[in-house]
Amino acid sequence: MSAAATLAPAAPPSAQDPIRVMIVDDAVVVRGLVSRWVDEAPDLKTVASLRTGRDAVEQVSRINPDVVVLDIEMPDMDGLTALPLLLGKKRDLIIIMASTLTRRNAEVSLKALSLGAADYIPKPASNREVTTSTTFRHDLIEKIRHLGARRKRAPADARARVPCSVPSAPPAPAAAPSAPARTRFAVAEPRGAEARSATPAAGYASDFKLRPFASVPPRVLLIGSSTGGPQALTTLVARIAPVFDRAPVLITQHMPPTFTTILAEHLARASGRNAHEAIDGEPIVAGTVYLAPGGRHMTVTRRNNQPAIALNDGPLVNFCRPAVDPLFDSAAQIWGSAILSVILTGMGSDGMHGAEKVVAAGGSVIAQDEATSVVWGMPGAAAHAGVCAAVLPLDQVGPKIVRLFGGDKS
Repeated sequence: MSAAATLAPAAPPSAQDPIRVMIVDDAVVVRGLVSRWVDEAPDLKTVASLRTGRDAVEQVSRINPDVVVLDIEMPDMDGLTALPLLLGKKRDLIIIMASTLTRRNAEVSLKALSLGAADYIPKPASNREVTTSTTFRHDLIEKIRHLGARRKRAPADARARVPCSVPSAPPAPAAAPSAPARTRFAVAEPRGAEARSATPAAGYASDFKLRPFASVPPRVLLIGSSTGGPQALTTLVARIAPVFDRAPVLITQHMPPTFTTILAEHLARASGRNAHEAIDGEPIVAGTVYLAPGGRHMTVTRRNNQPAIALNDGPLVNFCRPAVDPLFDSAAQIWGSAILSVILTGMGSDGMHGAEKVVAAGGSVIAQDEATSVVWGMPGAAAHAGVCAAVLPLDQVGPKIVRLFGGDKS
């Protein structure tokens, strides 16, 4: 164990205990600050502050944390090396990767997600910026709180069945919007896959109504996602190949600059199609995946009688930029009932209000279900608002999208 490490005695975690947090970073200033921020939150507790990945691997079984904040660049053993070793010792451990905004670290962070990390957080480049960044503090504490809470609330058998799959409590239901007669809010008897999604596995709650799909086949696919989104998006785009020949795909993933560049490259490889960060003013055409660039809102406008991308640096929406609501809202004004919107895993409620606009315009919304979401915040908010036509496990979302674009609503 490193001489720099500070430890707290382990205690068996329970739903009433604070979330136990292990901080692993070679910078003593960062360790001190993050420890203080964690301990100032009444529902969180720092149980270890360690200098290297090797220290973490050696201590994780004894300390028994719920969440590890793991730096990428450390001496002796870096974060990416430590990640699988930590998960090997504690398979339901929540690991949040921390890294500065460089291309290499963005690539490493996305690689870490594929190896089992629950999430990542961009770290300010200098200790001084770490000290003064209220955004970094807010985002880190919220990620620890939401991701740690889902682990504590999961039944033991559910954690073994679907590691890291139980979220914090869903947001309070919102009033459903009024809608055109053909999409009147009155769905009660979904069939097939949708009916199965309304009967969740043990440990998951469901209390929402579904509404009919639009009466016309969609002509554009919109997707919003946040925590857990990169993995879900990569899986999804690989399964909707027939859609690319018929329609454009527009995606907003909560992610900073550089990270979205790397994600677009991953999506291009997974889909086998043209996927890139959207460019202001470019026309929107079928066969292309447009990803909102980090730090900018992506909206849709009309130029020369054709839908086109419009980027802006406007205020944060739902604490995010890019945000999902501006995309959904603006697209509803362009495509109306020809929209299919999908809300994947993510914290918060971004996308819910935009989904209301999509439904009011006659379009349709699908949300990822609770059991397969890393955090059921965004999709849960949409489901409880009553705007969804289906709430599905991730592996059923792709096939459903393909059927809808083919004119089959079954």
